[in-house]
Amino acid sequence: MKRMTLSEKVFKILAYVLLTIFALCCIYPLIFTLSTALSSEEAVNYSQVYLWPVGLQFDALLYVVRSADYWIAYSNTIFFTFYGTIVCMFIAITGAYALSKKRLLWGRGFNFLLVLTMWFNAGMVPTYQNFLRFGINNNRFGYLIALGFSAYNIVLLRNYFSSVPYEIEEAATIDGANEFQLLTKIYLPMSKASIATVTMFYALNHWNSYAWPRLLLSGDYQPLQVYMRNFISNQLGGDGATNLPAAPNAIQSAMIICSIIPIIIIYPQLQKYFAAGVNLGGVKE
Repeated sequence: MKRMTLSEKVFKILAYVLLTIFALCCIYPLIFTLSTALSSEEAVNYSQVYLWPVGLQFDALLYVVRSADYWIAYSNTIFFTFYGTIVCMFIAITGAYALSKKRLLWGRGFNFLLVLTMWFNAGMVPTYQNFLRFGINNNRFGYLIALGFSAYNIVLLRNYFSSVPYEIEEAATIDGANEFQLLTKIYLPMSKASIATVTMFYALNHWNSYAWPRLLLSGDYQPLQVYMRNFISNQLGGDGATNLPAAPNAIQSAMIICSIIPIIIIYPQLQKYFAAGVNLGGVKE
């Protein structure tokens, strides 16, 4: 086994030290949020919480668990994330498959228009006006369809589909496979890494979406992010603060902790596909 030189040892030590510091900086906000949610009202109001809970209590978490409005917003977020990801993946997979084919009529023109949308767009105000004219406002299913397109993710899948050897498709075609069978029996099984990556991109985008839901959805259709923002605004405005069983900041932290539980559970399961999926879909030989 080759011995490391002094410079290699120094570099390795520095790399581990820097990565450790970076990891601690990333995890500290999560620890601080959890500690705030579990701390007493006095400790939170007087900024006595730094790392561990001070005056351990569960009033903030219990308030969130018992809040019907919070869980309505939570269910809306799950609905938009689940069905929105399905709609987005259907558009991305079918669009990427078609654009990856050289035999597609006017294929270069379609690919150019797709990439053009990544460089130029009409802006938020014209887009919002178009959504209103098409009746997207406070329409859950229209909202899912209107926001179901992402040029970047389609390009990612298109590049990977293009890397599938043509000989495999040709052999399947000779055996009598049609386009639907080529997509479902060959391309999808061979593209699991890229598909898992794009699926996670879409799911995270829907889960964290705030701007468009706030503009297009209201009432019982609002997702969790909009609900939490309204809660924070109400507390800053002094509305209802005296009716809370815990400090407003503690309740906000409890809401945040409850909202990230699904991501903490699901994200590590798909993380192994990320590097492979991005590399395979983002680089075309």
